[in-house]
Amino acid sequence: MDKQLRYNDFAGFLTKQFPFKVQKLSVNAGFTCPNRDGSKGYGGCTYCNNQTFNPEYCRTEKTVTTQLEEGKLFFARKYPQMKYLAYFQAYTNTYGELEQLKRMYEEALDVENVVGLVIGTRPDCMPDSLLDYLEELNRQTFLLVEYGIESTDDHTLARINRGHTFACTEDAVRRTAGRGILTGGHVILGLPGEDSEKLIRQAEALSQLPLTTLKMHQLQLIKGTRMAHEFAQHPEDFHLYTVDEYIDLAIDYIEHLRPDLVLERFVSQSPKELLIAPDWGLKNHEFTTRLKRRMEERDAWQGKHCSKKYSIINSDNKNGN
Repeated sequence: MDKQLRYNDFAGFLTKQFPFKVQKLSVNAGFTCPNRDGSKGYGGCTYCNNQTFNPEYCRTEKTVTTQLEEGKLFFARKYPQMKYLAYFQAYTNTYGELEQLKRMYEEALDVENVVGLVIGTRPDCMPDSLLDYLEELNRQTFLLVEYGIESTDDHTLARINRGHTFACTEDAVRRTAGRGILTGGHVILGLPGEDSEKLIRQAEALSQLPLTTLKMHQLQLIKGTRMAHEFAQHPEDFHLYTVDEYIDLAIDYIEHLRPDLVLERFVSQSPKELLIAPDWGLKNHEFTTRLKRRMEERDAWQGKHCSKKYSIINSDNKNGN
């Protein structure tokens, strides 16, 4: 870990993986979720509106290739030597027939200057047959499978309509990492009923899993979601953090994470036209600058309060590409 940064950052991780600059490009491949189509439930997760992270070029009527080529244009003018990771982001990108999934992943890898895949999915959508294929694909190219974990508390998972338990998450993460595949997780800090003490326990629980990367971000209330309706009915059930409160919460969390976990993100920025609260008026890089400054003030660093028994789970793990 870079002692000046005070945490294990994603940019440094990518530098170890590639001898050139890489950028993730989002792809919307038209998937749905098992808790939207009736397989597990309807309506999706209570906080979810996929419009909050879908770039303008990500339209399902466009092919995977077209979306990636249009995404590349945004960066190519300024960074002509840039390479790319195809990021299957919207909804559940392993929820489909195996042959369909293989076609989409391989179409992305056939696009010029795409050097790997990041696949976002749910813990309950990773059959062994797909893992067999991904294990083979991982030998040929960079691959990161990113699971929406959101919470380690089963009561919270039920409340936000995730449709799975934390035991399901543990199983999926261990099965994926056990195949030698880089495995990431995503959590939301500040869900209803989760105070700082619960979140510290969450950080400790996640540190026991063989995760390579972790994304975190603040709870945001988004127009058109069931959670926005719940907030309108019972605002007392929610604690919406000020930016300074959230920075200190995030630092407490980081201090309880094992030091080799790669931290990709601390905050998310939803479109203003969709965001109800909290609206901090900060870009992601501005937030990160403030967080780093506060870590220095507190003499905080990743893993400062992490139990030694799981202080190192992953070594600098490179795949075979």
